[in-house]
Amino acid sequence: MRRFTTGDSMGGLTRLLHRAYTEHAEAGRAFFASYQSAQDTADRVMKGECWLAFIGAELVGSVTVAAPYGTPEGYPAPTGAGSFWQLAVDPRHRKVGLGQQLLALAEDRIVALGASEAVIDTSVQAVDLVGWYRRRGYVPVGTWRWDVTNYESVVLLKDLLARCRDGTGRR
Repeated sequence: MRRFTTGDSMGGLTRLLHRAYTEHAEAGRAFFASYQSAQDTADRVMKGECWLAFIGAELVGSVTVAAPYGTPEGYPAPTGAGSFWQLAVDPRHRKVGLGQQLLALAEDRIVALGASEAVIDTSVQAVDLVGWYRRRGYVPVGTWRWDVTNYESVVLLKDLLARCRDGTGRR
């Protein structure tokens, strides 16, 4: 895994996002990443650190991280929390732990950038995805509706420093 550089293809990253979010689109959930343009991808990449995962030369995953995360007024997140978005794994490379690796990288980067909590949101209808995050320590703290999606989002929060306090070393 490495940071996105100016030599990387924004179009290639956008195509990865479209592939990764196709399942949601087919289920009727218009995740922004399922239809965003390459310019939208560039705009989102510029708001944080974009990390890419490769197998050989093939782009197979990504995540964009920021801390603190600027949220709109009323968004149910603590001030100073970090966040990540565009967490994506190519469908052909799922079920091998790549999503977990990208999540761990995002959480590590949020802490390194000075935040102790991570806040994310996803469709309340994406029950499997919400469950995946909950099994990794994220808890629901509210709901939100973005103007670029067609669903209500559940907002999830995780205390990233809890592993240090409980001595387990786990996230």
